[in-house]
Amino acid sequence: MQNSVHHNSLILASQSPRRRYLLEQAGLVFSVIPSNFDENSVAMTDPETYVITLAESKAADIARLHPESWVIGADTVVIIDNKILGKPDSRNDARKMLRHLSGRTHQVFTGYAIQCIIENHFFSEAIKTDVCFKSLTDQEIEWYIHTKEPFDKAGAYAIQGLGTFLVRQINGSYTNVVGLPVCEVIEHLLQKGAITIDGLTTNHDPDLKKTS
Repeated sequence: MQNSVHHNSLILASQSPRRRYLLEQAGLVFSVIPSNFDENSVAMTDPETYVITLAESKAADIARLHPESWVIGADTVVIIDNKILGKPDSRNDARKMLRHLSGRTHQVFTGYAIQCIIENHFFSEAIKTDVCFKSLTDQEIEWYIHTKEPFDKAGAYAIQGLGTFLVRQINGSYTNVVGLPVCEVIEHLLQKGAITIDGLTTNHDPDLKKTS
């Protein structure tokens, strides 16, 4: 049986293919309407406040246009030595990031926000995962850079892709590192009645039928 959520009731306010994939794998059907919120307008504070502010702003940007829908906004950052590692803009930049992460533990913070204006519902929180990298050889770093996978990923790696070989251990949510803490998101949607456990269908469309 294919679990589903009515696509007019749930919106992902992100263009991230990884977040989309995670929600699809969880059995949700939803619309994708990326937010145009200017991330550069938010000053970096502590990581939790920063990702929560961005997630809330992205969700609010779309929720204003779709007040009847449950809108999910999210933002993920990689932190080491109290500094954010963004997406590398060159091979040398990726090389520096990977060397910096090699043999060490860093933190991945994802802030997520869930808003539904018609229900007067506004919620957000940040989830942290510790990620420990193996010690990388120069040859491993150069091979990984050659795959081109690092260049659109925060911290220059994708735990769900070829970069899985970099990671020795994690402490916390795996999906949080990919880009969205799916357990917490679905748990919250269930608690608030946005979706139901019976096939994960919405409470807001009585004509919606489960598909098989």
